[in-house]
Amino acid sequence: MPRTPRGARTADYDYHLPQDRIAQRPAHRRDQSRLMVLHRDSGAIEHRRFHHIVNLIPSGDALVLNETRVLHARLVGHKPTGAPAEVLLLHPYQAAPRRPAEEGAGIGDDGLDRLWVALVRPGGKLKPGRVVDIAHDLRVEILDSTPDGGRIVRLDTPLSAEQAMRRYGHMPLPPYIQREADAADERRYQTVYARQRGSVAAPTAGLHLTPTLLDRLEQGGVHVVRTLLHVGVGTFRPVDAEDPAKHEMHEEWYQVSAEAAARLNAVREAGGHIWAVGTTVARTLETVADGDGRLRGASGWTALFIRPPYRFRAVERLITNFHLPRSTLLMLVSAFGGYDAVMAAYRTAVAEGYRFYSYGDAMALV
Repeated sequence: MPRTPRGARTADYDYHLPQDRIAQRPAHRRDQSRLMVLHRDSGAIEHRRFHHIVNLIPSGDALVLNETRVLHARLVGHKPTGAPAEVLLLHPYQAAPRRPAEEGAGIGDDGLDRLWVALVRPGGKLKPGRVVDIAHDLRVEILDSTPDGGRIVRLDTPLSAEQAMRRYGHMPLPPYIQREADAADERRYQTVYARQRGSVAAPTAGLHLTPTLLDRLEQGGVHVVRTLLHVGVGTFRPVDAEDPAKHEMHEEWYQVSAEAAARLNAVREAGGHIWAVGTTVARTLETVADGDGRLRGASGWTALFIRPPYRFRAVERLITNFHLPRSTLLMLVSAFGGYDAVMAAYRTAVAEGYRFYSYGDAMALV
């Protein structure tokens, strides 16, 4: 019988992580997070601080950012019985064409449709026909169920969806951060370059960057290029199927401008490398790259699932955080860095006391 290659099964992406290594709050300063540097050619590991990134990225290379902004999408209320209930708004529901209200440019203030795709809690109780009261001028009606356990809901309010979220919504911290969001999260759970509203989770690799670091990189000849991918809730969902090929990826909206694509193509033609800040950027660039790695301007929905033995076409360097076991994000990083090298690096990170997940430390694969 042929032997199943390592990294081909979901169970291959399990690892032991002590509970106290899951970061509950960010580092005191964004750029003071630890940075593990993994050299893909040799498997060698260096331990640095994130601000050392300016010494890693040479002049002529491109650093690609995801400028999505996290919505205040978590609505906390109660059922008519008084029992607590929550609604997490994911994205506007539009059956045809399937696109965000502003062609992927973010969630605006100007009369969004009141229909949204959402997750609800408690899911077993909030079936179609039920209502969640959020405030005197906002309630959420459950209209229908989706095949993956979500809901189609209607916002019953005189407010726009954006106004309702700004007034009553909460920052949707990941479930492994076991506390309520506070004032500090309003600033720290957004990247400093977040522009276009539309995500329910932050592109966390970018949380370490500061305006000063970005200025220093640009002054050093690094091309800083902005793209967009609105992060969906699928980023937190583990792969349940033992064969990853049977896992169904959630679609996420992306946008790469023609100008951004041209700049990145020019960098590659001049011999520079493309650095993706996060798995969201990596998926976006690989979605719009042809077989030779040439990028095109495009927008739409991507369900690209990157896992070994995927061959990257555009991304040549990757900056990322440490991800959950059995997650599609860990599989993507393993495809980029090599399964054995990445899993060995994770074991080292646990032994060396690195902080994990959204508010945790970072990793650069070079």
